[in-house]
Amino acid sequence: MAQLEELMQRNFLEYSSYFVLDRAIPELRDGLKPVQRRILHTLFAMSDGRFHKVANVIGETMKLHPHGDASIGDALVVLANKDYFIEKQGNFGNLATGHRSAAARYIECRLTDLALETLFHKSLTELVPSYDGRSPEPVRLPAKLPVILMLGTEGIAVGMATKLLPHNLKELWEAQIAILQGKPVSLFPDFPQGGLMDVDAYDDGRGKVEVRARVNVRDKKHVVISEVPYGTTTESLIASIENAAQKGRVKVSSIDDFTTDHVEIDLALARGVAAKEVVPQLYAYTDCSVSISSNVTVINDRKPVQLTVTEIINILTDQLKMQLKVELEFDRNQLLDKQHWLTLEQIFVEKRVYKRIEEATTEESVREEIMKGMAKHKKLFVRPMVEEDIKRLLEIRIRRISAYDIEKNRRDIVEIQKKIDAVDKKLSNMKRTTVEYVSSLIKKYGDRFPRRTEITRIKAVDKKTVARDNIKLSYDKDSGFFGSDVRGDHFKMAVSEYALVLGIASDGTYRIMPPPEKVLFTGKLLYCEPFDPDKGAEFTVVYRDKQKIAYGKRIRIEKFIRNREYQLIKGKAGKIDLLLAGDIQGKLQMNFVPAKRQRVKKATYDAAGLQFVSPTARGSRLAPKAVAKIKLEKTAVKPPADKKPASSGHSVDSDGQGELL
Repeated sequence: MAQLEELMQRNFLEYSSYFVLDRAIPELRDGLKPVQRRILHTLFAMSDGRFHKVANVIGETMKLHPHGDASIGDALVVLANKDYFIEKQGNFGNLATGHRSAAARYIECRLTDLALETLFHKSLTELVPSYDGRSPEPVRLPAKLPVILMLGTEGIAVGMATKLLPHNLKELWEAQIAILQGKPVSLFPDFPQGGLMDVDAYDDGRGKVEVRARVNVRDKKHVVISEVPYGTTTESLIASIENAAQKGRVKVSSIDDFTTDHVEIDLALARGVAAKEVVPQLYAYTDCSVSISSNVTVINDRKPVQLTVTEIINILTDQLKMQLKVELEFDRNQLLDKQHWLTLEQIFVEKRVYKRIEEATTEESVREEIMKGMAKHKKLFVRPMVEEDIKRLLEIRIRRISAYDIEKNRRDIVEIQKKIDAVDKKLSNMKRTTVEYVSSLIKKYGDRFPRRTEITRIKAVDKKTVARDNIKLSYDKDSGFFGSDVRGDHFKMAVSEYALVLGIASDGTYRIMPPPEKVLFTGKLLYCEPFDPDKGAEFTVVYRDKQKIAYGKRIRIEKFIRNREYQLIKGKAGKIDLLLAGDIQGKLQMNFVPAKRQRVKKATYDAAGLQFVSPTARGSRLAPKAVAKIKLEKTAVKPPADKKPASSGHSVDSDGQGELL
């Protein structure tokens, strides 16, 4: 068992490491997942200026990628639809509608000029054998773009995930220039679908953004959606609107989708509904408004790390400067090699060193004569001669020597020296060189990539304020049920799904609940109205317990747990005689239960003397004896200024007959 456990641990570690490093999480330096890198490398190897069938590209990429053609084809379509590196021809699907691309045998692609200029350098690309050892593949591409922030990416690996939101390329270039100039930068996402975006909570890539569809009011009866949020499609958006309409949250009579190259969803409003009411409801209840979280996890030096967007753009700017330096040094070495050879060729012909080999009889003597002849002019050398140089000199044909153009050779050497001087000038100030390079990219390609998502302040929509009163409630006194599934004639009301309803029954039970489908009250329902938890509700309660002892109290209901049943009467088998909303003025007239030799048969109590107590407290005792009947004389309701008038309450006498006051 111990050996099996050790084997499982080792294999799981290898599997999870492979999935993290070589499948799901992108590399920071070139911003690509392995499948994307292999696709681009294959397209570069196949590049001849013409379009290639995607099926052929997939087949060639399979030499490097061991996970099947479906994953390669899907990744190629996604990468092509970013519109940065792959030029498309044919149906590659539609980001707005979610429609899939045509089959790989029908569509074609090739690298864009931006990709060819900024992603590849054959001589400076580190290659390793592919999974089967038959083809070389790049460890990473020598990219001179902030690819990881341009494309955005999602990936789920073992124990970690990443979600980078795409950013605007022109803004990324401008940020790199600002970094090189020592200025602060701030970057925010830009989505290909457009829309509106609030970035207050973005937190440099560690937070989230709120993205909304662009909704326009065409006229009083029509609302048009022209851009959809990132991560949604017209189909999913319409489905969410239909779902909200079925629940009565959004009042639309019809939905027409006229989307082609541009999104156009026309919503016809129902009769009696204003467009200004519907727009907030769309944002509150449908996918017209979505929140997108960002989680920046990348691979750096073969390790997963979490970074901010600013940290990434700083790292990539330093990398760009280093990449340009390496390429300039490579170009300088190439120029020096060319200058060195032209100089040797010039000396070999002009100084007639080739004449020295006429008397030599062996290969060794030929080489010695050339070395001796060239050594006389070593002050003109660009660098010392090596054995390879002698071989090249011996390969010069007689025709080449006889037709040698001395002036042209000298002009070529001068021209090469000018180029070397220009490279040296660039190398002497890499910061300026990098700024000039990025500026040239902005001038050449910047107009292709305008910002599509508008950054704005989005005011959150309170669902409670825009909710429609679409739930109809009623009470059936015969069955004792109350709710939306009940067909009764009492306490009819229309409320929204976010409303709370307070119900008080004659047995002293009460509860505060969301609009119920069907709930049973054991006692007769005396009061049922929408309840505002911020304001609460005040009542005067007069009741008798099971010994018919009368009590009275003033209460304020404000603290509660939803759907929990509370008691206004201490003890069981009691009964509410009077339930009045707000404050009251008047006398409570009480008739005692008849008894032998009873002299005092009634009593009065000034209702103004009742004190505020807890809803569950017993309250003040109103009479010394058991009470048979209670009435309120000269009742005058005096509600607080911010409360409902007393007419919203109910008075119930001891016979259980309630009357609206």
